[in-house]
Amino acid sequence: MKAALDGVRVIDLTRVLAGPFCTMLMGDMGAEILKIEEPRHGDDTRAWAPFVDGWSTFFLGMNRSKKSVALDLRNAGDAEALRRLVKTADVLIENFRPGSLARLSFGYEDVQKINPSLVYCSISGYGQTGPKHPLPGYDTVIQGEAGLMDITGFPDGPPTRVGVAITDYLAGLFAFNGILLALRERDKSGLGQHVDVGLLDALTSALALPAQTYFGTGNAPGRVGNEHHTLVPYETLPVRDGLVIVAVGNARLWGKFCVAIDAACLEHDPRFETNTDRMQHRADLDRELEGRLGRFTREELIDRLRAHTVPCGEVKTRWLSISRSEILERFERWEIQSSCRAPLLR
Repeated sequence: MKAALDGVRVIDLTRVLAGPFCTMLMGDMGAEILKIEEPRHGDDTRAWAPFVDGWSTFFLGMNRSKKSVALDLRNAGDAEALRRLVKTADVLIENFRPGSLARLSFGYEDVQKINPSLVYCSISGYGQTGPKHPLPGYDTVIQGEAGLMDITGFPDGPPTRVGVAITDYLAGLFAFNGILLALRERDKSGLGQHVDVGLLDALTSALALPAQTYFGTGNAPGRVGNEHHTLVPYETLPVRDGLVIVAVGNARLWGKFCVAIDAACLEHDPRFETNTDRMQHRADLDRELEGRLGRFTREELIDRLRAHTVPCGEVKTRWLSISRSEILERFERWEIQSSCRAPLLR
C-alpha cells in the first residue's frame, strides 16, 4: 500500500525546528522533501551540539527522509534553479521573517504566478500580518510572550520555560494540518493557497483553559507547580522512595483511588466528596494522603492504582528504557538513511 503522501513533492526552505518538524512528518507519510539550505552553513542546527560522529544529533533528529540541496537565492543561477523546482512541486514551506522571501522574488504572490496549484506555507513568530509581524520569533521568546511561562513553575518561584520547544512542535503540527487541508481543497479547485502559521498563534491556542479561567473569573491562574488548576488529586504524590503522578479526573476515579489506597472512608468525607470540595480543602487532603501514602513504594502504589484502573505513572529520571548502544544497533540494522546526512550538494 502506498503512503498517504506518496507522489507529493515538497520544497522545504525552513530551518531549526518548527518547519523541519512539519516536513519530517510529511516525509514520514511518503512525500518527497527537497530541503534547500544556504551553501556556507546550511541549517543552523548542523552546528548544534551534541554531536555523534561529527553530526549534530538535533539536525539528524529533525531531518530524516529528506534530500538536501545548497542554493544561494541571491545568486541568479541558484534562484533560477529554485524556480524550476517550484514548477514541479506541490508544496513550498518557509520560515523566513515576513517579507524576506518577497524581496528575493519568492514570496507567495511571486511563486503563485509560477505554479498556481502550489500550496505555500509560511511559519513565523507572529504571523504575516499585525503589529509584531516583522519581529523574529523563537520558542523561548514566544513561551514568555504567550503567557505559558507565567503559569509554569511553583508559586514561590519565577516563571519557568517548558523543558522542550513546545511552541515549535505545535506550530509544526498546525502547519502540517494546514498544508493537508490546502491539498484537500486543491483536489477540488485545482488551486493552491497561502497557509499562515504564527508561533504565538499556535501556543495561544493551547492556553484555552487558563484563558477561560481568566475571562470567566477575572483572576489570573498563576503557577501551581505539579498540581492542577481545577482538579485534585491530579499531581505528583510523594511515597516512600520517590514520586508517583496520578490523574483523578472524575468522581468515578476518585472512588477507585480511595479504595486502591485503603482509604474508602475518604470517598464520601464531606471535605472531599466532590472535586470542588477537594479543591476547597486541598491542604486537608494533602495531609490525609501524606499519612497514607508514606507506607507505599512507587512500585506498590502504581500496582494498586493500575489494578483499579486509576491513571498513574512513575516520575522517571531515566525516561528512555532503551540504551544508546541498542539504539545505534537498531539504526544500523534498519539501515535508516537520509541524504541530509551527507554534505550539502550543489
